[in-house]
Amino acid sequence: MPVSKAPTPRDTMMRPEAHQPATTDGNADVRHRLLIVDDVNDNRTLLTRRFERRGFEVVEADSGFAALELIDKEPFDLVLLDVMMPGIDGIETLRRIRRQKSASALPVIMVTAKTGTNHIVDALELGANDYVTKPVDFAVAFARVNTQIGRKRAEQQVLLANEALRKANEELEHRVAERTSRLSEVNQRLKVEIANREESQAKSQYLAYHDSLTGLGNRLLFKDQLEEALNDVSVTPHPVAVLFLDLDGFKAVNDTLGHSIGDLLLKSVATKLRDILQRTDRIARLGGDEFAILQVSAPQPGSSIALAEKIIEIVGQPCCIDGHDVTVGASIGIAVARPGDINTETFLKSADLAMYSAKSEGRGTYRMFDPEMDAIVQARRGLERDMRTALVQDGFRLFYQPLVNLQTKKVTTFEALMRWRHPGRGSVPPSIFIPVAEEMGLIVQLGEWALRQACMEAMEWPDGICVSVNLSPLQFSKGNLVSTVMSALASSGLPASRLELEITESVLLEKSERNISILNQLRHLGVRISMDDFGTGYSSIGYLRSFPFDKIKIDQSFVKDVLVDEGSLAIVRAIAGLGVSFGMITTAEGVETVEQMQRLNLEGCIEVQGYLFSKPIPSNEIVGLLESLADRRSGPEASGA
Repeated sequence: MPVSKAPTPRDTMMRPEAHQPATTDGNADVRHRLLIVDDVNDNRTLLTRRFERRGFEVVEADSGFAALELIDKEPFDLVLLDVMMPGIDGIETLRRIRRQKSASALPVIMVTAKTGTNHIVDALELGANDYVTKPVDFAVAFARVNTQIGRKRAEQQVLLANEALRKANEELEHRVAERTSRLSEVNQRLKVEIANREESQAKSQYLAYHDSLTGLGNRLLFKDQLEEALNDVSVTPHPVAVLFLDLDGFKAVNDTLGHSIGDLLLKSVATKLRDILQRTDRIARLGGDEFAILQVSAPQPGSSIALAEKIIEIVGQPCCIDGHDVTVGASIGIAVARPGDINTETFLKSADLAMYSAKSEGRGTYRMFDPEMDAIVQARRGLERDMRTALVQDGFRLFYQPLVNLQTKKVTTFEALMRWRHPGRGSVPPSIFIPVAEEMGLIVQLGEWALRQACMEAMEWPDGICVSVNLSPLQFSKGNLVSTVMSALASSGLPASRLELEITESVLLEKSERNISILNQLRHLGVRISMDDFGTGYSSIGYLRSFPFDKIKIDQSFVKDVLVDEGSLAIVRAIAGLGVSFGMITTAEGVETVEQMQRLNLEGCIEVQGYLFSKPIPSNEIVGLLESLADRRSGPEASGA
């Protein structure tokens, strides 16, 4: 910038400032250090005075050389750098700064004339974080400085979090090494036992009666052992108990990590079970992730219940399988009978029905057999059959709930929610039929139908209103998701920018490269991606670095207590802050009262969703709902909301 004895309007003119907060993060004790570089003294003085009023500590430099010397000696949070200066200009100064410090380590905002388009482009290519034009609008400059410093602080916090995670991983690896050592010792004992058995019987007979993966007895051996116990009253004078064990979550391990890891997990579970059994107990792997245990010399039902509780505790403990952190559970069915009172097949079926009941009633628990369980199983099979029929005969429907922008009070998006009205059962809640669909594998077909239907129905809505569709993890692992989305958009004519896809953290639980690749392909189509139920998982913040989500949805479990629970309020505030830092929209779910909405607005949430605005409605009622909400915005109650 040429030196002038008298400042020209181009050099010193500044628009009137606006009153703004004094700090970027709300902490009045924090003073950020700002370096202002300009060869015109009046420009530096004016900016210095205004930033100091806002709580900044300001250092001035009258040339690029002086700025570089200061940066070498002192720490700064941000540099305001004039482009036109004698000696080395702002562009060259920026180039030298970037040789030493990255854009995240030291943000630089360029100050240039409005006509300096080439300077702006050059500066941005060299790593400038932002720019302001002369005459400087202080409100704009202040906002951009705050934005860059806030972003820098957010990145620093992420680095600190990563360091903490690294240390935690090191500790976990140490614990895994110890556990691996113990497992190695147990496996060695198992090999010795197997070798002793092979000495007393032919190899062919052993293979016929044992599971090749775990070394446990198989179904054939278990049935022989059970039949012997039931038939010989003199050997088993006490009631006999059979425990049927099925692993909860094993299918997800196979789907996400592969069958080799699943096999290692089964072997690990088999070892844990063997270690807690009594000498007279018998155990077998019946197939897949099912195990059976026979108790013949213990008082019942107390002994079988105690064993079931111990199994649930031990199997549910997290473990590391070939470098992967894996957690599964156990559902157990128990049947008890006196020898001579029941045959083998009926006894096994009773334990199986009890196990199925435990799975249906929440998993991670046990159930004693009750004759009514057979009717329950038949009802479940009927439900599965009716669901397949409903899919073929167009028996499912989509209802929609609006997402409302808190600033404009206008609907931005409708979330599609699946509903099923059974001709005999009436309305079946999604909490019942969605888990069944996932267990059946029917969720992939249901998900494809929902995508196509939602896109088609959204075309009947006013332009600019988006539709949001939930995705199941199985659609990533089992379906052809990208092609399905492309087909739904093409057949309906819906612009990709009006489609939003919601996932839960289970899609990224193992940081699957394939799932990340699918999300990137969807993003390239122009579709928006949102993280649902944010804050309820193990490492939600880390997922924000794995993929650039467009939106994060705050789970309703935090929203419902936001007015009475400081913990919930703190979580909502933190998530809203993360949304600002990462440039993501934050949507609060489950909003039911005006007071909740007002609090969420104060905490920085962008959107809300809940019964305050509307329950889920069919597509043909959406236009009427939009008109009703528009009347509410313009009516006298609008000011109170």
